[in-house]
Amino acid sequence: MKIVSYVIITLLMLVSRNISAKEIPIEAFSAGSKYSQVKISPTGEYLSFTSEVEGRDSLVVVELSTNKIINVVRFSGNSEVGYYEWINNERLALQKLYLRGWTDHPLYYGEIFGIDADGSGGKYLVGYQGEMQTGSRLKKATPVYGYSYILDPLVNDKKHMLVYTIPWSASKEPTTVVYRVNVKTGVRKRITRSPSRMAAFLTDNQGQVRISLSTDDYINQTIHIRDNDKDDWKKFELNANLTDINLHAFDGTGKKVYITASESGEAKGVFELNLESGKVNKILQDQVVSPKKLWVDSVNHELFAIELEPGYPTYAFVDNKAKMTQRLKDLIQSLPGDQIQLVSSTVDANTSVVFAHSDINPGAYYLYHADKNQLQFLFNAREGIDFRLMAETKPVSFKARDGLEIHGYLTLPFNKEAKNLPLVVMPHGGPHGPRDWWGFDSDAQLLANRGIAVLKVNFRGSGGYGRAFEHAGHQKWGSAIQHDIIDATKYVIEQGYADPKNMCIMGASFGGYSALQSSIIEPDMFKCAIGVVGVYDLPLMFEEGDVAETSSGQRFLKQVLGTDEAKLKAYSPSYNINKLKAPVLIVHGGDDERAPIEQAESLIDALKKAKHPHEYMLLENEGHGFYKPEHRTKYYKRVLAFLDEHLVL
Repeated sequence: MKIVSYVIITLLMLVSRNISAKEIPIEAFSAGSKYSQVKISPTGEYLSFTSEVEGRDSLVVVELSTNKIINVVRFSGNSEVGYYEWINNERLALQKLYLRGWTDHPLYYGEIFGIDADGSGGKYLVGYQGEMQTGSRLKKATPVYGYSYILDPLVNDKKHMLVYTIPWSASKEPTTVVYRVNVKTGVRKRITRSPSRMAAFLTDNQGQVRISLSTDDYINQTIHIRDNDKDDWKKFELNANLTDINLHAFDGTGKKVYITASESGEAKGVFELNLESGKVNKILQDQVVSPKKLWVDSVNHELFAIELEPGYPTYAFVDNKAKMTQRLKDLIQSLPGDQIQLVSSTVDANTSVVFAHSDINPGAYYLYHADKNQLQFLFNAREGIDFRLMAETKPVSFKARDGLEIHGYLTLPFNKEAKNLPLVVMPHGGPHGPRDWWGFDSDAQLLANRGIAVLKVNFRGSGGYGRAFEHAGHQKWGSAIQHDIIDATKYVIEQGYADPKNMCIMGASFGGYSALQSSIIEPDMFKCAIGVVGVYDLPLMFEEGDVAETSSGQRFLKQVLGTDEAKLKAYSPSYNINKLKAPVLIVHGGDDERAPIEQAESLIDALKKAKHPHEYMLLENEGHGFYKPEHRTKYYKRVLAFLDEHLVL
């Protein structure tokens, strides 16, 4: 089969980008996606998506037969729509988020609201606003005091969905609970309680909660299983030395589970776990990277594709004869240059929502109709971005000073010779867990549009390359990780891309820490450093912030930082300003709980004491990252002005 029908925008992507570079307004980069969470209803009658309306995200439902909007779900006051699911052919369940005066980031208090596609039958199904049960024999949707999330929409059960709840309790890490909830009335029945703290669950193809995965320290994990909803949990002993396990899906038989896990510290592979025999069968393992995502057919629940990103994104197909495999392969051929994802499908598999995106394309949505063999363009995810003017991003790799292979991405300005360019090095946050990916990035594209090359580095300690690679960064925050960033910078200089006398470094969260720490280690390398919502005082991490609040968080910090206070201070920018030469811009959110304001204050006090040149931008109502577009615009303007002052552009 070949897909024969596709739209004009795809053809435009194939033509030469014979167009002059021009400066794009900052607002185009600071604006969020206009369309997100695009989904099709189980029987294909409706299309839904979230979109910002008057500053708050709303849920929009379109009747596809008439192509008319039939419902817009908007909460009153400072509330907005969060994550949602179709829970049957006519009804949706959605999270209610709050925009409070003291924070511009939406807050979630565990409320799930149900509503029909046409706007009728609106009701709180789960949350603290339930009805109190009194003497009546009629069951009511009583309050649920906790953070609740949809576990399984049970689209083939018109009356129920499964919800799991993290109770509000004195314990920061309570046992979690699963409820079967009536999607019309909110009346619920407890299905199970987790056998250990903070467990994640997975349902089988019949919607039964069969397996749980938990950890007490974010490192060591325990699996429990049961045969059906009525059985007790029993601990499952793996017949393999696997770590960093994630549950993904049951196979069609219900006897096996697809998991990703690391074996002997290598990059994660995909395994088939036999719940009856305990045997583990390896399906795929890349030598460099862990899978980015496992794609499971929503109709028959079979795994059909594994998405990988060693440099450019790619797919490995598990079953070449599977319907979704063939569909995805043909779409990739029809939309060349884009990464293609099947983000939602009808239960009969006839219609799929397709998302196409790339390094220069922030994303476009399509509908694929199998019966017509037709690809229908819906809309672009963002407005104001002309892909023809965007900068291409290329994978890079090199050997660090100790021989370890390091990967990263280099974004080069459009229509500018890739030689002796001004460079901004942009380390990612984390450091453990996150990694940088190929794809459209507003920060990098804004700088590239101003003629600046951008380097991103997946240094040791990054996620996605295996447990051994990630653990190689433990207790090396201020040394080996920074050496990787510095060695990456030297590599692009050696390759002729960057002007060694015209470079700055900036990053957010751990990236903000790295911007300062790398500038301290190599004081003559960077002309300026920008730290955004960063941590700068490592001993303070044990006292302030949401990670430090839990016992597992404390164990995690001891694991990744160590407890030698002298070493922690030696690795803390706040204690080493005397070694710093680069002028500094500090940007922080007043409501940041991950890197609390005390971190910025620690650094600023040290900068003031040393009379070191610095600027400080405080966004009082923002947290760990900037949510409001107008705040991102202010932030971008300040960054560009600072870079313009210290780089030759």
